[in-house]
Amino acid sequence: MPRRLIIVTAVHAPSAHYLPEAYRSICRQELPEGWEWQWVIQEDGRSDEVAPHVPDDERVIFRQGRPGGPGVARTLALAHAEGEYLKVLDADDQLPPGALARDLAALEGDRSIGWATSRALDLLPDGSTAGFPGDPEPGPIERGAVLDFWKANGFRAQVHPATLFVRRDLVLALGGWMALPASEDTGLLLALNATSRGWFTPEVGLLYRKWPGQATGQASHTDSAERDARMAVVEARARELARFAWRYPAAG
Repeated sequence: MPRRLIIVTAVHAPSAHYLPEAYRSICRQELPEGWEWQWVIQEDGRSDEVAPHVPDDERVIFRQGRPGGPGVARTLALAHAEGEYLKVLDADDQLPPGALARDLAALEGDRSIGWATSRALDLLPDGSTAGFPGDPEPGPIERGAVLDFWKANGFRAQVHPATLFVRRDLVLALGGWMALPASEDTGLLLALNATSRGWFTPEVGLLYRKWPGQATGQASHTDSAERDARMAVVEARARELARFAWRYPAAG
């Protein structure tokens, strides 16, 4: 019986037309012998606009649900994610070749590592890519390191939460993604960093599409009052988890 990793994608109608490109990038992935992938696409809402873009592939599961934002959609997708590992992939992004195999190797190679991230490049509308500075050193990321950097650098993490590859049981133990209108992925990243060691791969693991319709490009995303509230609760959760000293892997 093959072992399985699950790619989890939240999608809403404006980004659905990018799903075929995301699918092609998944199909280009090569996994070690004995492994397979499954793609769970969860629509944030119920419309007739997403399903036509979902690939016809038995490895793809498509579900719909009440709208609640990408964090709610991804957390609902966990009900259909029967695998050891989860890989986040936003509907409008793409995986470069080798991304899944590198993430898998990092976590299979060290059971003390709970999650992995990798370098991300912005994918611009003209097809070009652009990087940005601040990547950590390749290899292990110790508990608390992401929170410290994030706090000291204007709430910007040195690793991109959209590149996350993580043990499924750890995500479940932490309650999935945060119940926030945005920054829900940063909230999960910092919670993971508070409770477990991570890993950073310097090879590009994500093409992060920049386009006018993306949620992070909307004015509501940068509203200062809401942003301050999001950052406050994200930080508080991470600090409380660290204070309670809950750890992965569990002692004993």
